[in-house]
Amino acid sequence: MELTTRPPLVLASSSPRRLALLQQIGLEPDALIPADVDETPRRMELPRSLATRLASEKAKAARLVAQTRPQSADAYLIAADTVVCVGRRILPKCELAEEAEDCLRLLSGRAHRVYTGVSLITPKGAERRKIVETRLRFKRLSAGEIEAYVASGEWRGKAGGYAIQGLAGVFPVKLIGSYSSVVGLPLQEVMALLVGEGYPALAGWGAIP
Repeated sequence: MELTTRPPLVLASSSPRRLALLQQIGLEPDALIPADVDETPRRMELPRSLATRLASEKAKAARLVAQTRPQSADAYLIAADTVVCVGRRILPKCELAEEAEDCLRLLSGRAHRVYTGVSLITPKGAERRKIVETRLRFKRLSAGEIEAYVASGEWRGKAGGYAIQGLAGVFPVKLIGSYSSVVGLPLQEVMALLVGEGYPALAGWGAIP
C-alpha cells in the first residue's frame, strides 16, 4: 500500500483535552506550539468577540513560531479559545479556589453560554474563523457538591471553574449545541475548516485523501 504524505498540522495549545479531541477524530498534530497571549477582555468586549479575537491572536502568535521551524513552516495551524459567560459577564479561567467557588455558585441552577472560537491558518497564510455557541443549564448545586468539586482540583485553569468532561459532567441538566466545544474544541467545525481548505483530514480514517 502506497503511503500518502500529508502537510504538517500544528495545534496552538498545550491543552491535553484539545489534543485528545483532535486525536479522537483521527488527527495527530505534528507539533504543539502553545501561544502566550494576554487573555484580558477589552473594555466592553462581549464574550463572543473575546473568544473570536483570542483564537485568532493565538493562531497568529503560534504561526510566528512555527515559521522558524523547518518542519512546521508550511503547516496548517489550529488555535482555539473558550469563554464561559452569564449574560455579558465573562467568567474567569480559575486559578484560585475562591474563584471556582464563586463561579459554581453563580452557575448553580441557571443557564449560561459557552463560546469557543476557532482559527485555522493555512500554509499560504489565509485565516479562517468559526465561533460556536453552546447553551447549558446547571442543576442547583448543593454547598456540599461545590465544596467537593473544588476539593477535586479539576476546575484549575478552566473557564467558568469547571471541566464538563470530568466530575462536572453530572452538573448540566440541559445542553444545546456542541459538547466538544464546551470541552475546548468544536470537532465538527474544525473538521469542516480543514476539509474546506484542502487538508486531508479523513486520511486517518483509512480514506484516500
